[in-house]
Amino acid sequence: MKLLILNGVNLNMLGKRNPELYGSDTLSELENKLRSYAATQNVEIYCRHSNSEGELVDILQQTSCDGVIFNAGAYSHYSYALRDCIECIDVPVAEVHMTDIMKREAFRHVDVLADVCAARFVGKGIQSYIDAVDFFVGKHR
Repeated sequence: MKLLILNGVNLNMLGKRNPELYGSDTLSELENKLRSYAATQNVEIYCRHSNSEGELVDILQQTSCDGVIFNAGAYSHYSYALRDCIECIDVPVAEVHMTDIMKREAFRHVDVLADVCAARFVGKGIQSYIDAVDFFVGKHR
């Protein structure tokens, strides 16, 4: 199985931005931890990042992976372009957030991606991503 880990806007700032919320791991460190875990599950991980909404759409439309684990960052709250893209591709997408967006600022409570994603994992830091890997290998039902 091949999974795409797709990280969106500002996730390249992990390790610098609000470490009390997001932890001290950089995006590269997060990706390496995911690769190591996924290897124990016989899953190949491909990691991509973009701060550009249009590039995220292009990446989603062009993926040949079996599933996508997607942290869109702030785009989750208002990007109808990403929502429409996820709705029309044939690849299942699991949405992840490192924090519990429902326990944060009111504007973060809106999630336009939630109803078009196959699953959603929030509020557990890197464990949210690991839970999404487990979802795709059948450990979450």
